[in-house]
Amino acid sequence: MSRVRKSIKNAKIGILFFGLSIIAQFFSRKIFLEFLGDEFIGLTGTLRSVLSFLNLAELGIGTAIGYTLYKPIYDNNKQEINKIIGLLGFLYHRIGLFVLAGGLLVSLFFPWIFESTSLSIPLVYFAFYSFLATTLFSYFINYHMVLLEADQKGYVVQGYFQTSNILRLIVQSLLSYYFQSLYLWVALEVFFSIIYAVILRVKVKEHYPWLIVNAKESKGIVKQYPEVIKKIKQLFVHKLGSFVKDGTDNILVFALVSLESVAFFGNYQLIFTKLTGLVKMVFSGTRAGIGNLVAENNKKNIFKVFWEIQALQFFIGGVIGLVLFYCIEPFITIWVGKQYVLEKEVLVLLSIIFFIGQTRGAVEFFKNAYGLYSDTWAPAAEAIVNLLISFIFGRMLGISGIMLGTLVSLVLFVVIWKPYFLFKYGFKSNLWHFWKGYLGHLLLFSLLAIAMDYLIGTYLNLQVENYFSWFMLVLQVALLCAITYGALLYIFTDGFKHLAHRAINLISKKINKRGK
Repeated sequence: MSRVRKSIKNAKIGILFFGLSIIAQFFSRKIFLEFLGDEFIGLTGTLRSVLSFLNLAELGIGTAIGYTLYKPIYDNNKQEINKIIGLLGFLYHRIGLFVLAGGLLVSLFFPWIFESTSLSIPLVYFAFYSFLATTLFSYFINYHMVLLEADQKGYVVQGYFQTSNILRLIVQSLLSYYFQSLYLWVALEVFFSIIYAVILRVKVKEHYPWLIVNAKESKGIVKQYPEVIKKIKQLFVHKLGSFVKDGTDNILVFALVSLESVAFFGNYQLIFTKLTGLVKMVFSGTRAGIGNLVAENNKKNIFKVFWEIQALQFFIGGVIGLVLFYCIEPFITIWVGKQYVLEKEVLVLLSIIFFIGQTRGAVEFFKNAYGLYSDTWAPAAEAIVNLLISFIFGRMLGISGIMLGTLVSLVLFVVIWKPYFLFKYGFKSNLWHFWKGYLGHLLLFSLLAIAMDYLIGTYLNLQVENYFSWFMLVLQVALLCAITYGALLYIFTDGFKHLAHRAINLISKKINKRGK
């Protein structure tokens, strides 16, 4: 199966399960908020953020191993693949023990950290240890999934993960409605994680019957891959920066605002995170395909694909970003109630952060494919800037101030620094080529945003009364943005034009094939 077909299959599976998952997520969260309470949902969000911090111990091993697997997968070198997965198992087992020890140590301070909450400390411990157990499965049982993802078979992982997740949410919702038991809700998290872990282990063996899934590698295997260890050390700092950007928001909201505010903010986070996850699913197979492309080292093809992905991500980020900006507040109102709507400034900042997060994709994909992680100063500086601004302005402005820290660090280190690093050390090309294309895309989006502000504000009614009227609003905004922006990108950018022609050719071939 070709790179393009694998990417399309990953995208199809991802979109299918996204649709099912998002229905389950929003339906269940409303029930959880109503029957379990804002404080409990805020607690679960905070505890997951604490675990995200402990998971920094993973050091970026999975990413480094994925990068290392591209070449042996391309060469179908099964012996080398087994050795690399053996190395992953050796490292993950030790990291798992470290995360376990770290979790036990952090939990000693819970009576002081959560002394102001009305929830019982035994419940806090039960929830945390349950979440910790589900985290450890990825280190001790399911680390082989890295091979599926590197081999552009992420649809296997997504299929079983999302199915397990959806079933869990349905069962949790039913039992929350009838019993309102916080302990039972947490216990179901562990139960479904065990089921998913066992099934995925079996499926890995089915796809790779030659893979040694219980390799007992010694410490000596680490010395055989000095380049991987070097990448892991570099990636640790990158993971630290990423955690500060994405993983500390709930902790800061808890510390600077309140535990209940974590639940309020979490409603917005859920929507933005789910849509970000959808885009990641669409491009999940692309990462491995780009690694394969870089391994072929065809410069002309590399640049062509880079600008196609850049144009597509501007299109997706622009359309979804504007739909979120205009439609999220009406949705929050009819979903969980007007009392959960946050200040407009929070929505503006979240929408801009989302847009930047999508348009960074092409640079990030190719940077990872080239294994460019040596700029360890950048994520360290990004983390410091983010935390400093978030803490200072968070005390003054609340959630808006915390989001401001994320935005400033993104602009400085994601928008400005990373393209420079990729073009100098990866593409080895003039940075002006990037800025010429990027600013052109940004100008087109700015024109779109101005036009949409006038058209939507003048001709559409943003006040909705039910889900159907909200869906019609989303449909109108999405179509208006997509048609206008698609036309602009097609006329003024080569990347989007090439991508459109490629899509038309693929569709034509499928139609002709079925006709025969």
